This record gives sequence, structure tokens and C-alpha cells, in this order.
Amino acid sequence: MSNAHDGATVVSAPRPVKWKRMTMAIAAAGVLLFVGANAHLVYVAVASQPDCVLPAKGSGETVKFQAAKPAC
Repeated sequence: MSNAHDGATVVSAPRPVKWKRMTMAIAAAGVLLFVGANAHLVYVAVASQPDCVLPAKGSGETVKFQAAKPAC
């Protein structure tokens, strides 16, 4: 009889999940996603200013929609 493992593998118990750390990581990822999405929306809103375009008026047509303050 020997005290060696006799070639058998020893399986250790799985580590317990650290729920507080897991919760904080998920919350941080959610906050980063929220901030990133809002930063992207602000960037797109600022960067996509339309060019100055005069409304096309045909003969006798009235323009229903027009910029409140044209940039031209």
C-alpha cells in the first residue's frame, strides 16, 4: 500500500463564484455601454449637420417645411 496517488488525478472543488465582484463587473459594463452609446449619438448629431440647401420652389408652389433659421 503506497501513499502516492497511483496515477489518479485529483479533482479540486470548484471555486465559489464571487457574486459581488460579478455584479460590479456587469454593472460597470452596462454603464460603459450606456455612456458609449450616448457619446456616439451626440457625435452623430453634431457631425451630421446638413449642408445649406435652399428649398425648391416650383411655379406657384409654397414650401410647407423650412428650416427655422437657415445657415446660409
